[in-house]
Amino acid sequence: MACYIVSYDLRNDRDYKALYEALEEYGTWARITESTWAVVTDESAEEIRDYLLEVMDADDRLLVVKSGVSAAWSNVRASSKWLRKHL
Repeated sequence: MACYIVSYDLRNDRDYKALYEALEEYGTWARITESTWAVVTDESAEEIRDYLLEVMDADDRLLVVKSGVSAAWSNVRASSKWLRKHL
């Protein structure tokens, strides 16, 4: 399994509830900042993108990046323990 960073901007019709529910369906997830999450899955970045786009509008922005080998953070919403384990 890999950890992916998901960042989004909901623009006009901001249906956060549907997006949050879709992200939480991954089971192993953390909300890092207001609009950045991490999810752990066997899916590819493209599969995650396509799945999340189902609950997003055409003008919303979305970025899915496979987590790398180095990370640093400050004042994030997720626990440092979770981030150290999964990133």
